[in-house]
Amino acid sequence: MKVISTEIHDALILEPKVFGDARGFFLESYNKRVLAEAAGIRAEFVQDNHSRSARGVLRGLHYQLAQPQGKLVRVSNGAVFDVAVDIRRSSPTFGKVACVELSDENQRMFWLPPGLAHGFLVVSATADFLYKATDYYAPQHERCILWNDAELAIPWPLAVAPSLSAKDAQGVPFAVAELYP
Repeated sequence: MKVISTEIHDALILEPKVFGDARGFFLESYNKRVLAEAAGIRAEFVQDNHSRSARGVLRGLHYQLAQPQGKLVRVSNGAVFDVAVDIRRSSPTFGKVACVELSDENQRMFWLPPGLAHGFLVVSATADFLYKATDYYAPQHERCILWNDAELAIPWPLAVAPSLSAKDAQGVPFAVAELYP
């Protein structure tokens, strides 16, 4: 597995070994030992999630104030522009943004440690997005930072306005968001 650092402390892009031929391919999408040895990730995952979205759907920027979730994310079909924002005030990379394209072509995964806000934009016709989470979804603790906050200046690859949920459209600016210590 190839491990690539990002602009955010401890947020990593992971490139698994892909074994392919004319019949298709095989890859390990999760191996606890390999993650620990190659990337130092010793997370215990308690929940897997799968979402399907159409082109132009933007989800995020989500986080849970209590029960923060570490996430190992990947795309099994299609492509997304994936974004993490460091919202840990004590972090050396507080306020930094990391972006990566995740797709069924590049087979990359993105490790987001607890304490990051997360979102993605679908850039293919549809995308199947898979998450492994280190804590359970807790809607009462969920918060949302405005996806187009000027202070964060996320370079979303948009030609038209994205499709947002009502919750995401009402995200708050980074400057007034409830953040981690």
